[in-house]
Amino acid sequence: MDKYTKRGIRPWTAVAILTLLCLATDTYAQDITAESIAPTGADLPDTVAQLVSGVNTVWMLLAAMLVFFMQPGFALVEAGFTRTKNTANILMKNFVDFIFGSLLYWLVGFGIMFGLGDLFGAPHLMSLAFDSNGLPDPASLPTEGFLVFQTVFCATAATIVSGAMAERTKFSMYLVYTIFISVLIYPVSGHWTWGGGWLMNGDEGSFMMNLFGTTFHDFAGSTIVHSVGGWIALVGAAILGPRIGKYGRDGKSRAIPGHNLTLAALGVFILWFGWFGFNPGSQLAAATTDDQVAISLVFLNTNLAACAGGCFALLVSWMKYGKPSLSLTLNGILAGLVGVTAGCDAVSPAGAVAIGSICGCLMIFAVDFIDKVLKIDDPVGASSVHGVCGFTGTVLTGLFSTSEGLFYGGGWNFLGAQLFGALVVGAWAAGMGFVIFKLLDKVHGLRVPGRVEEEGLDIYEHGESAYN
Repeated sequence: MDKYTKRGIRPWTAVAILTLLCLATDTYAQDITAESIAPTGADLPDTVAQLVSGVNTVWMLLAAMLVFFMQPGFALVEAGFTRTKNTANILMKNFVDFIFGSLLYWLVGFGIMFGLGDLFGAPHLMSLAFDSNGLPDPASLPTEGFLVFQTVFCATAATIVSGAMAERTKFSMYLVYTIFISVLIYPVSGHWTWGGGWLMNGDEGSFMMNLFGTTFHDFAGSTIVHSVGGWIALVGAAILGPRIGKYGRDGKSRAIPGHNLTLAALGVFILWFGWFGFNPGSQLAAATTDDQVAISLVFLNTNLAACAGGCFALLVSWMKYGKPSLSLTLNGILAGLVGVTAGCDAVSPAGAVAIGSICGCLMIFAVDFIDKVLKIDDPVGASSVHGVCGFTGTVLTGLFSTSEGLFYGGGWNFLGAQLFGALVVGAWAAGMGFVIFKLLDKVHGLRVPGRVEEEGLDIYEHGESAYN
C-alpha cells in the first residue's frame, strides 16, 4: 500500500474535490450581478471623489510625517555644531518648540494665518470651522489634516532660531519667544502668502495686481518659513551678543568647533530626507496625472538643488580655505534646499541646479560676512543658510520660473513681485524679532550669566547632561 493510500485519500480524490470547489465558486460569482458589486451611475461621482480625497489626504499626511522628521534633523545639526556642555539644552529646545508650537498654533496661530482678512486673519480659538480664502475644500482635504501639515511648517520656522542663539540663551526666554513666533510672526506673514492675504491676492484691482500685474510666489516656504526664521535668528543673535571667547581683544573671530560632526552630518541627511515631504508635499494632491507630474518635478528639483549646493560649497571652501570643509559642505546642501523651496514647482531641473549652486556659494560668503564684518555670532550658520539663501532663492525664482521668469521672457514684473514680497516679509520678521528680543532683554534678560555659559547650560538650566 503506497503512502497516499495509508493517509486515507488518493490524489484523484483531491483533484475531484478541488474541481467541485472551483465550479461552485464560479457559479456563485455568476449569480452576483455587476449592479450589486459596482456603484450605480448616480453613486459613481461620489465614489471617485472619495477616492481622490483619500489619496490626497494620505499624501498630505505622509508629507507632514516627513516634515515632522526634520525636527530630529535640526536637533542633530545644532547639537553637532555646538559644544558638549550644551547638548541637552539644544535637544530640549527642539522638543519644546514643537510641543509649544503645536499647541499654540492650534489655539491661535492657525486662525490668524487662514482666517478672513487682508493683513491677518481673524483668530478662531481652537475652532477649525471658519470662513477662509486659503484653506482647501474640506470635502477634498480634511481641515484637521491640513492643520497638522501647517503645524510642522510652523515648528520649522521656530526651530531655526534656536541654532543661531545657541549656547547662551536662557531657556525661559526661549519659551517666550517661541510663543511669539508661533502665534504672531509666522502666522501673519504666512497669511499674506498662503492664507489669502494681500501678497497672494490676484483679484483685479488688488495691490499686487495694480503694482506688478502678478502675485508673490513662494511654493513651499523659502521666505515664509526659512527666511522668517533666519531673519529672526540674525536679529536675536545680534541682540544676544557673541559667546564668550568668540572674538579676541583684537576683534578677530575665533573658531569654536562643534563637538560632533558625525551628529551634524546625520542631521543633514535627515533634513534632506524630510525635505522630500516639505517641498513635494506642498502640492497637497497626488491623485491626478498632473499632480503626479508636478510632485515628481518638485522632487527632482529639490534633490538637484541640494546636490548642487553641496557641490559648490565644497569647491568654494576648498579654493577659499585650502581644504574641502565638511561643515560648510553640509550647510551648502541645506542652502541649496532652502533656496529652491520657493520655486521648486516653477523652475526646470537646470534652473534648480543654478539656484542650488548660487545659494551654496553665497552661503559661504554670508557666513564670513556675518561672522567677521557684522561680528554676529551664529554657531550653526542659520541666518546665512535660512535667511540669506531663503531670500535669494525667492528672488531667483523671478529669474528662473519657466512661466513668468525674466530669463524665459516673462519680463520684470514677476521678478519685482518676488523681490518685493521677500523684502516685506523679511522686514516684518526682523522688525518684530527686534521688538520682542529687545523687550525680553530689558524685562528679564535674554542671556545666561557668564559662569553658566562657561560651565554649560545643561547642568544649570536642566540639571542633567547629555553625556555621562
